[in-house]
Amino acid sequence: MKKILIINGHPDKESFNFGLSNAYKKGANASNAEVKEIIIRELDFNPNLEFGYRKRMELEPDLVDAQEKIRWSEHIVIVFPVWWGGFPAIMKGFFDRTFLAPFSYKKRENSLWWDKMLGGRSARVICTLDQPRWSYGLLFGKPSHHSIKRSILHFTGIKPVRITSIGPLKDSTREWRNKWIEKIEQMGSHLK
Repeated sequence: MKKILIINGHPDKESFNFGLSNAYKKGANASNAEVKEIIIRELDFNPNLEFGYRKRMELEPDLVDAQEKIRWSEHIVIVFPVWWGGFPAIMKGFFDRTFLAPFSYKKRENSLWWDKMLGGRSARVICTLDQPRWSYGLLFGKPSHHSIKRSILHFTGIKPVRITSIGPLKDSTREWRNKWIEKIEQMGSHLK
């Protein structure tokens, strides 16, 4: 039985992103996967690294629980909207506070290299856009894709990482959204 962790980074529980998360979960459950969730908007934590990396902040119980779920997982699904080329602030704060050393990586003494502590896991990133997918790449270079795939997931050992971009969401029809819900449910049923 595959262990799937779904992390939802949208701050609005009425959003299309929550529909996508639920669709993936429904498909994964139909495939007898074990599924756990982290809904970032529901966590009680300070998203700011108040002292940068100079001084460690104590992790709140919800972040300790999030780290335990990440350790438990074999496949991580991250769902979020792309805002200003990046993530919602609460999601960025979640990564800043949760993916710290030595949990997700460990610096090597007298070296530029590090040990990746979250290896053995794969990931699927599902993000929504208010612009066509092609323009996000061609005009802007997909900054959120590079950030989450290379700077967070690959940096900590999570590979492979596959990205599904859905857009343009703005002015989309109900039929168009329903087709994406079906596609994401199918993706969940195949545990991809």
